[in-house]
Amino acid sequence: MRKPFFALNPLGNRSSCIFAVAASLTLTSCTTILTNLPGVYTVDVQQGNIVDQAMIDQLRPNMNKRQVLYIMGSPMLVDFFHQKRWDYLYSAQVEGGDRQQKRISLFFNNDQLIGVQGDFKPSAVPVIKTSEETTVEVPKRDLEKTLWEMISGLFGYDDIDDTPKSDKSNAKPAPGSPADQLPL
Repeated sequence: MRKPFFALNPLGNRSSCIFAVAASLTLTSCTTILTNLPGVYTVDVQQGNIVDQAMIDQLRPNMNKRQVLYIMGSPMLVDFFHQKRWDYLYSAQVEGGDRQQKRISLFFNNDQLIGVQGDFKPSAVPVIKTSEETTVEVPKRDLEKTLWEMISGLFGYDDIDDTPKSDKSNAKPAPGSPADQLPL
């Protein structure tokens, strides 16, 4: 009869079982201790499309895909098998707490919005989004010289010729000048 590869030792199995239980308790206690230490900074984790109720309230039936894309942004998931459905997912875990997940699906027919399904419900009252941008009118500057003219004037080149200009159209060329000769 063959000899087994390793011999079973009842005392050895008990010690390895105790070691495994002790190691698992130690590892699980480390995670709870590290997450509950005071003064330890935990990163806020946000994933997906940020979707809020104000965005959903702007959606109206029969909007085309381009209008929805302007309001909602690009969808998180565009399923090849369900091309008439756009899925938006948002997941947030703030300060190491529980993860919160929100989902919304938009349904289209002939590129027109026909339905909304998920954690948000559109309002019945139309929402008018006010612009947060401001317009400031700047008065026109009244300058005699441009900045380039002032800089070039510092170096002595101000594009003004000090010699008097004469009318060259009435002046006759001097004899023997190239203008007096005929071309060959």
